[in-house]
Amino acid sequence: MSKEQLTFYFTNDLHSHFLQWPKVAAYLLHKQEIHKENRDIFWTVDIGDHVDRSHPITEASRGKANIDLLNQLNYDVVTLGNNEGITLSHDELYHLYDHANFSVVCSNLESLDGQLPAWLKRTEIKETASGIKVGFLGLTAPFNAFYELLDWHIDNEFDVLDRYINELEKETDIIVLLSHLGISVDQEIARRYPAVDIIMGGHTHHLLEKGEMVNHTLITAAGKHCFYVGEVTVEWNHEENRITKLNGYAVDLRDTIPDLHTEQYIQTLFDQSRKYLDNVIVKANKPIEVKWFANTSIIQSLTTTLRKWTKADCAMLNAGVLLESLPAGPITYGDIHRICPHPINPVLVDLKGDELIEVIRASLSTDFTELKLKGFGFRGEILGKMIFSGLDVITDFHRNGGEYVKAVYEQNGKQIDPDKTYYVATADTFTFGRLLPEIAKSTTKQYFVPEFLRDLLAETLIQQYPS
Repeated sequence: MSKEQLTFYFTNDLHSHFLQWPKVAAYLLHKQEIHKENRDIFWTVDIGDHVDRSHPITEASRGKANIDLLNQLNYDVVTLGNNEGITLSHDELYHLYDHANFSVVCSNLESLDGQLPAWLKRTEIKETASGIKVGFLGLTAPFNAFYELLDWHIDNEFDVLDRYINELEKETDIIVLLSHLGISVDQEIARRYPAVDIIMGGHTHHLLEKGEMVNHTLITAAGKHCFYVGEVTVEWNHEENRITKLNGYAVDLRDTIPDLHTEQYIQTLFDQSRKYLDNVIVKANKPIEVKWFANTSIIQSLTTTLRKWTKADCAMLNAGVLLESLPAGPITYGDIHRICPHPINPVLVDLKGDELIEVIRASLSTDFTELKLKGFGFRGEILGKMIFSGLDVITDFHRNGGEYVKAVYEQNGKQIDPDKTYYVATADTFTFGRLLPEIAKSTTKQYFVPEFLRDLLAETLIQQYPS
């Protein structure tokens, strides 16, 4: 046998989109069965962000249910994404993979308390019966502003690659990088490190249906929510002791018939999650109204809770963070999770008065309020109206109907001082991208973890409806 084929299957960025998982199961289990019958060499891997606490099953199990699902599909190696890394408490991440039947490879995760979890591997080497050695590395995105608050740290990916690549090059025949870093970083790694043969990528939700060659490195990715499954085939020439063919694909699962057993198991997981989600938090004596383009009692109260909880001068929240109204009667944690599912943390930023006014102006624009945002932790439909606490924002309307700011006052009635520094509490969503540039550019940001906005919503409701 002079030539041998190796096959890799991979998933990335499921984000607990469990409606799609039975199709993933049907595809992978079918492929695994064929390979086993033919005694082929194959591995199944995941590139992270399988976990997303926007789903009630993941919320109730703190990600443990996701690990069960990966176990059922016989995964071999996984790395972790930022959703595994920064949306769980330190202890929850420390024990997340305790019962995993697969290797967890993350080459750049460190613990600031010096105690690394038993499941964590820096590299993993798999050897075939014919002696081909495949080395796996895993790298995750360095959101250290969050990680370090949770007593973790993510090392720079290039420093880590410098540390391990030479060693793996000596010990293995093929090097595979599981990268939760994003497409641009993957391309730079391929340019800098020719020893990396395959990069299976994620994080930026890019879809490469046929893969991309950068120098001699194959870069692959399968989008988001597992509407596609990635597949990489490698032809190894034993006589020449090298790869002679390398192909990557993203396979569309649109026409795949879901696996019934997996569907039933997910329903079982959901039923189990009800034990946690059905806990009653408060009993409301009247309906709780939510409107995305109006200031309602609940969004105003939540914004005020945010201001007081962070000890800020003022606070601002977009009304779209609450998804729907609640009827009078018992309100459970499941209700709170349903109407505020986002993995969004509170944040405190420093803004000069003139920057604060510019943020307020931008947040009143139609482009902002009607934006159907996808990503940055937001799991809603539309941003909606910005609500303020600790500020009195006086507005008027142009003849064309556009709203504009006439004046902004502090809580004590003084007009905002353009040169004064204000401590502004908001959703961490606005510290990313260019939704509100002044907030994103602020050099002083204090994130609050592991609390989400829904934890403050629960506190708000408890204050409003004491038992």
